[in-house]
Amino acid sequence: MASKAVTSSRTWFTSAPLGAPKSFKGPIPSASPAKAPLLSSSIRASVIGGKVSARTSFTARPGSVVQQRFYAARPSVSAIGANENPFAPPKDQEAYKAKDYDENGSRTFAYFMMGTYSFIGAAAAKNLVTNYLVHFSASADVLALAKVEVDMASIPEGKNAVIKWRGKPVFVRHRTEDEIAEANSVQMSELRDPETDADRTKKPEWLVMMGVCTHLGCVPIGEAGEYGGWFCPCHGSHYDISGRIRKGPAPLNLEIPQYDFNEGEGKIVIG
Repeated sequence: MASKAVTSSRTWFTSAPLGAPKSFKGPIPSASPAKAPLLSSSIRASVIGGKVSARTSFTARPGSVVQQRFYAARPSVSAIGANENPFAPPKDQEAYKAKDYDENGSRTFAYFMMGTYSFIGAAAAKNLVTNYLVHFSASADVLALAKVEVDMASIPEGKNAVIKWRGKPVFVRHRTEDEIAEANSVQMSELRDPETDADRTKKPEWLVMMGVCTHLGCVPIGEAGEYGGWFCPCHGSHYDISGRIRKGPAPLNLEIPQYDFNEGEGKIVIG
């Protein structure tokens, strides 16, 4: 009895892996003759539109009871060495461009958007920095105390005035001629912190200095002490009529602040 060739076919699709060839052949896994008395079998798969389609065929022995089945197992293509990638995009990219695509117009629009966003970002950064500086800058009441004016006509000759500046006392003395002469007669060798009277005053008759002892920050008493200047009763520091340390634990002379004279209004501007 002639053999009866039975062809079983089924088309199925699955995603083709990267690097799969356009077509390949391979054997169907063999089974025992009692279950599948096949003389030959094969599988053929083809890549169609990014999918794998397969068709199986087999020939049975004469007289065998044959039941038609379909082969639908995923073929192994990882072991197939293919050098061509059928899924790579074409070298000609024109197929991907819109029909009304304007390359120059798109570039101009991209540059415009980049410039717009850069301007917005710079403005936002400027606003942030400005708000930060305004928030941490000195308030109006602090700025008002940055400078203080002293009316020279309100301080008679030979008298002291205590002015509050930035939370600290400032001594302003209108000195007499005798006091100026006494300050200039002191020898530098006698001073712990050598400094001439001319270096400590802008006008000899006006002495402006901080009223803070250089020892521990106490406030000295005016027109007191062994040298006729200022005396700190806390620890016994004596300053002369020029505010220079002469005796006691204080290491330095009384500090001279920044000040200037407003001759037009007759005032001393401290700060």
